[in-house]
Amino acid sequence: MAKWLTGASVTEPPDVILLSSLRGNAQTLFERIENFFDAFFGGTDNPLRHLGALGLYFLWILVATGLYLYTVLDTGIEGVYNSIGYLSREQWYLGGILRSLHRYASDAFVLVMMLHLVREWAYGRYYGFRLYSWVTGVPLIWLAYVSGIGGYWIVWDRMAQFSAIATTELLDWLPFFNGATARNFLAPDTINDRFFTVLVFIHLIVPLLLLLGLWAHVNRISRVDFLPSRRVMLATLISFLALALIRPALSEAPANLALVATDLPLDWFILFIHPLADITSPAAVWTLVFGATILLFALPFLPHPKAQPIAVVDAANCNGCSRCHADCPYEAITMTIHPDKPGHKIAVVDPDLCASCGICAGACPSSTPFRSQEKLVTGIDMPQQPVDVMRQQLEAQLAKLGGATKLVVFGCDQGVDVRGLAAADTAAISLICTGMLPPSFIEYALRSGVDGIVVTGCREGGCDFRLGMEWTQERLAHQREPHLRNLVPQDRLRLVYASRSEGEQLAAMVKEFKTQLATRLVTSNRPPAYSRRKIHHG
Repeated sequence: MAKWLTGASVTEPPDVILLSSLRGNAQTLFERIENFFDAFFGGTDNPLRHLGALGLYFLWILVATGLYLYTVLDTGIEGVYNSIGYLSREQWYLGGILRSLHRYASDAFVLVMMLHLVREWAYGRYYGFRLYSWVTGVPLIWLAYVSGIGGYWIVWDRMAQFSAIATTELLDWLPFFNGATARNFLAPDTINDRFFTVLVFIHLIVPLLLLLGLWAHVNRISRVDFLPSRRVMLATLISFLALALIRPALSEAPANLALVATDLPLDWFILFIHPLADITSPAAVWTLVFGATILLFALPFLPHPKAQPIAVVDAANCNGCSRCHADCPYEAITMTIHPDKPGHKIAVVDPDLCASCGICAGACPSSTPFRSQEKLVTGIDMPQQPVDVMRQQLEAQLAKLGGATKLVVFGCDQGVDVRGLAAADTAAISLICTGMLPPSFIEYALRSGVDGIVVTGCREGGCDFRLGMEWTQERLAHQREPHLRNLVPQDRLRLVYASRSEGEQLAAMVKEFKTQLATRLVTSNRPPAYSRRKIHHG
């Protein structure tokens, strides 16, 4: 975060530097893979940029297919295996395909869930204002695996027998389970209809708890990406259907507790814990499971970069327009009665939810450099990079610009460091988030004699603050307030999506745009609406 503005020390404790370096390497790896997929799918359809939404989509497939399977399932000890077998073989065109969809969607859900977990850690999205989402997400891993393992039991074939026995062997090790009690229900003469009724009931309740947990997980996020794009959903569904036809999910031989189940094709996504216990021991497995869970819960409380100052509301300049409330990605801003203006509202910032992104400052109508004030005070602002400082910095760089074609580049601290693009004919200003840029700054720079503006930020679908680039794109396209005025020539503006590792690509785009501007200005003799003149403030 632009520490050069705050005067804060750029040094961090060694443990923070070590963890940041480890995460930075993981983030770079993710960025390169995501950028590679962007070339084929684009940001909107890149599955790695929408793992949360993709996981929820898989969960809805699980719920829909599971409800049908439940309606036709015979929960009796004699009929459960036969009813599942009938669906797979006799009714393969409906029940069999739905069973396969259920199987492959469950594996995909687990895979996406773990990728989402690792990716959020790699991008540092687990502490501060994101602590609540991280902590509420950890129990979902337990619920997913409990539901998945229990689902295998319902079929009651040799795979179910293997999983059930392996699970009870793990439970036997826990001090609050009596070994004999935990194993007794799997004796040949103890399995009855009630066992399967309870099992199905549990398999229905746990997914409901999972849905409730997911609601809590995203409760503090506005405009949640509940589902991926239609193309991603359709492509995924077609892939599942192809798998269902090529390699349908079928039951193994019926369970027989008098025999040992061997030579089974294991589902490594869900049942990996069983061979792990065989290789090591129940004690080692529980140590790993509980240790990983404790570590995930403790991760937000381990050393990490210090939190940035939150947004500050100035009551005298807040007119209660609610734009900051509408644009906040994390529902950190609410509107309440203004203390000094009866009948008006004022924004209130929740310090526990504020991401310190500055998107609210970019949404505020008073964040315009055209205001005739020596010191620009806005309705809502960021202490570490006030809008007034942005104006001063822009004016200072504009005063030094020379050359035939002048350019201003507005960038993002989370993306490419645009300050490296600064040159004799190019001004470069880095913001906390590109969404912090008020569109009026673009017109202001053009009216001050600049020939072109480049606005850059995170890749599409990869904004570190979720909505910064999306809101910026809509504001510049006149689709969102505050929007860029229609009189601003669009051919003198470029919006560039670039991750932090694409500095060379961004530099090449800036150079190309500068060449285009130079050619256009020569042929058009420079548009008179934006003559070279300096705007002064009283």
